[in-house]
Amino acid sequence: MTEARVAQRGKGAVRAFNEAGVLGAADVHIAVRLAQMAGEESPDAVLATALAVRAVRSGSVCLELSGIRDIGVDAVVAEDGTELDLDTLPWPEPGALLDALRVSPLVVGGPAGPLRPLRLVDTDDGPLLYLAKYHRQEETVRRILDARAGDHPDVDADALRGVLAELFPAPEPDRQRVAVAVAVTHRTAVIAGGPGTGKTHTVARILAALRRLHGDGLRIGLAAPTGKAAARLQESVRAQDESLGLPQTLAAATLHRLLGWGHNGPRYNATNHLPYDVVVVDETSMVSLTLMCQLLDALRPHARLILVGDPNQLASVDAGAVLADIVDRPVTVAANPVLDRVVGADFDEWSDEDRDRLRGGIVRLTRGWRFDRDIGALADAVRDADEDRVVELLRAGGDQIEFLAPDDVDGLRREIVDTAIAVAGAAEAGDVSTALELSDRHRLLCAHRDGPYGVSWWERASLEWIGEAVGHRLDPDAFSAGRPLLVTANDYDARIYNGDTGVVVRRGDGELVAAFARGAEPLLLHPSRLSSTQSVYAMTIHRSQGSQYGTVSVVLPDERSSLLTRELLYTAITRAKDKVRIIGTEDAVREGVRRKVRRASGLRRG
Repeated sequence: MTEARVAQRGKGAVRAFNEAGVLGAADVHIAVRLAQMAGEESPDAVLATALAVRAVRSGSVCLELSGIRDIGVDAVVAEDGTELDLDTLPWPEPGALLDALRVSPLVVGGPAGPLRPLRLVDTDDGPLLYLAKYHRQEETVRRILDARAGDHPDVDADALRGVLAELFPAPEPDRQRVAVAVAVTHRTAVIAGGPGTGKTHTVARILAALRRLHGDGLRIGLAAPTGKAAARLQESVRAQDESLGLPQTLAAATLHRLLGWGHNGPRYNATNHLPYDVVVVDETSMVSLTLMCQLLDALRPHARLILVGDPNQLASVDAGAVLADIVDRPVTVAANPVLDRVVGADFDEWSDEDRDRLRGGIVRLTRGWRFDRDIGALADAVRDADEDRVVELLRAGGDQIEFLAPDDVDGLRREIVDTAIAVAGAAEAGDVSTALELSDRHRLLCAHRDGPYGVSWWERASLEWIGEAVGHRLDPDAFSAGRPLLVTANDYDARIYNGDTGVVVRRGDGELVAAFARGAEPLLLHPSRLSSTQSVYAMTIHRSQGSQYGTVSVVLPDERSSLLTRELLYTAITRAKDKVRIIGTEDAVREGVRRKVRRASGLRRG
């Protein structure tokens, strides 16, 4: 631990936790400052405040006091090389900690003034400690979702039945048909499912059904948490069957842009509602609690909200796992009788859990259309936390699955070199479509950014391998034909978004340009239009969300890494269409399957 990372103002237990690497300097500074402002002198209360700040920084909405020791921390190694035992830290006694918080001016206020930066909430599963801002946001989300769940829109059952027959002429039960009916008959609908289960196909038919029932003047807003996901949603919806009658002018935006975010916050809010009758949000798993709160506040009370995503994927980089919370929270509303009359026969084969979810407007799409059976089975086993089955599938291998030791990288090296040479050849020849297609045939994914398991290390290794194969050193910053590009910031004017990947290609006139896939016609940009890009021979699993590649190679970190979770492994595997290559140890795989992301929240508790 370097001195620069230790907060000098920290004393006692807070200092010990900071020096051990559990708390960051910012956690300590915020806690100490709040304690001073509120007049709090209890060391236990100050430590709890610092841990609550750390919890939010780690993605949780609150701190679970009953599981205060269950904090995801990467192994901390002392200067002599020994791993520090976090159990030796001065953890507070649970009862004393709770007693201190119940009377703390940080929670109840005090003579120093009305400042109450913490909220202590008792639940059946134990007490939760919130920073006041996130407690307020969670309560807003809960209140609006509950109000919308109890207010079913008026729907003509016969008219809806006719529309469904038109959109789904096959007589056999179909979860997508049920999903359309749910979205029409509920104010809020959740379409949950893994990659390739037809979520976008279903969204297009939801919009078509609503337009048939309510007219072409229906105002539709399409959004996603990132520019890349918004562009993909727009392209996917526009590419649907022309017989649906959806306007080609439908445009998607980031949620921030939809809400009109500016220097003074969002333009649309609780007093100035969004001008839409229907709002569709794709990739909802990446939406934070704060952003969901702002969206719900901005919705017109009678507008329909359709949340689409995979609750098993990695959650937002900010605090909250809202989609997973919504899917898992108890359903307390009665069933919609119109839905039962319209598609009741389709429920015959549904589980009791799925039927229960339907009352809350939640439909899980389960049939995979994108994966071959082996990749789909592996993803399902990870999702279901069946570690023995996961290892069995990895050991069995086959055309679609490869499991290699950390030092067995010959196959990965060949894949990286062959892909780079093929992409460079097509790019130099000016074959834009082929260069883009080839660049998506393989992607190397890492959990970390730095270190031996990180993107930076594997970027350097890839450049060295390719350089040896072509006979000269590659400059990672040179704008040369075949260089794979990653966009690192949204640029709405240029129509490129954070997370977009492209290739540098040579046009017929000899000029080098950046090419990005955009439906049938690639987007070509002069290098002067690129403000934030970098080479991408490897990328983080987080950045890969929403993308698909032919083959995916996944470098797993050591089993002690707190980033190694079930959600991370599932997300990585489901990026592959044809083949997934896992590079790591069996211990790392098993630990990844066992360890579920702990994002403390009160929302899923109802």
